[in-house]
Amino acid sequence: MPTATPQPSHRRAVAATVVGNFIESFDWLGYGLFAPLFATRFFPSHNSLTSLLGAFAVLGIGVLVRPIGGILLGRHADRHGRRPALILAISLMAGGSLLIALTPSYAHIGLLAPLLLLLARTAQGISHGGEWPAATAYLMEVAPRHRKATYGSLFSLSTCAGAFTASLLGGALTTALGPGPMASWGWRVPFLIGGILGLVLLVLRTGLAETEIYRREVHSRRDRGSLRQLLRAHRRSVLTATLFVAGTGAVGGTWTAVVPALGGRLATPGTMMWVVVTATATMMLLNVPIGLLADRIGATRLLVAASAFFAVTGSVSYLTMTGTFASLLFTYGSGVVYLVCATTVLPKLLTDIFPTKVRALGVGLPNAVMSAVLGGIAPAGATWAAEHDASAWFITGVMAAVLLAVPASLLAPAATAAPTETAPPTGTRREELPLATTGS
Repeated sequence: MPTATPQPSHRRAVAATVVGNFIESFDWLGYGLFAPLFATRFFPSHNSLTSLLGAFAVLGIGVLVRPIGGILLGRHADRHGRRPALILAISLMAGGSLLIALTPSYAHIGLLAPLLLLLARTAQGISHGGEWPAATAYLMEVAPRHRKATYGSLFSLSTCAGAFTASLLGGALTTALGPGPMASWGWRVPFLIGGILGLVLLVLRTGLAETEIYRREVHSRRDRGSLRQLLRAHRRSVLTATLFVAGTGAVGGTWTAVVPALGGRLATPGTMMWVVVTATATMMLLNVPIGLLADRIGATRLLVAASAFFAVTGSVSYLTMTGTFASLLFTYGSGVVYLVCATTVLPKLLTDIFPTKVRALGVGLPNAVMSAVLGGIAPAGATWAAEHDASAWFITGVMAAVLLAVPASLLAPAATAAPTETAPPTGTRREELPLATTGS
């Protein structure tokens, strides 16, 4: 059985798993925060909005390839193990960040500049699509049964920490360098740091051991990671997972890219970055308590309550957003609260409805598709809606996706109850299997 106090090797394995979320969040928010600065460097135009639309289009394409990552890396995690998929995902992430940091501007290499930016975001989009499902499968397979939401809160904690670090760095750089140097070269610094952090994590992940559950139940099975079997035998689970993650796809694309970018245009330079610092710092203190609460009252109840609350507060805050610190904090903070609650409980909810042999693929495919379809069109859609006085219709669509958690919560018990996999050896409950540790 799991020990009362996790061993150091277990803690290192958990850290190496969740830190990928930190780097993804750091990079993703950094792109949204700094897009107004580097947009004209890659997409020169007399209209700054046109340049920003070009930067957001690249962002959208990067998101649209997430299903490829969800399928390829999710299948890789089910067929070859969680560890190899985690190593591949962070390699793509680090490479993309370094490429963005080092690519010359359009003035220096012409059309090659936006093409290299597109290549970098495509690699990162594939990484984003496969990182979370592989990490989720790994973490939930080593977590004690009664603490799965608490372990899931570590994903939220690392996500908030990544956003906090990116915005804090952005605010500090803006204050220290000023608008001119920031637009010239300062925006490259966060991507360079993200790439270096990715390389460090790559080294750490090479020391991960495979989870005991995967080795016992899946490693020798021929049908592991089968996309055909997933879509045929687990249709209800796929539908349930799709409804669960629709909200995070829509809100993620809006609140981590659109709100920071629009806030940056409405407020004085650096204000939006300090708003993100304040909101994420506050939520970092609440991440683990939210996970403990979810383990106590139930993951589904917490997600439904958070979705209903955000459908109201998120709509009002988005439509009334101005350039003041208080308004931006209300707007951005409402989205952060929802995303923290959702990302805390979704790892448990999603892994519960899929068997081990298709778990990473089952978690990854719906999440990547919703991120691509809803998150990918959000930046360009929100910008277009703002220009045509249609923001109310846009935010209504976002909140409709958020409220899909309600029918998902009704489908989840039946999906979980369905027979999914071969039981562990007699006398050994799944949660009593040894925890994975690090090793060469």
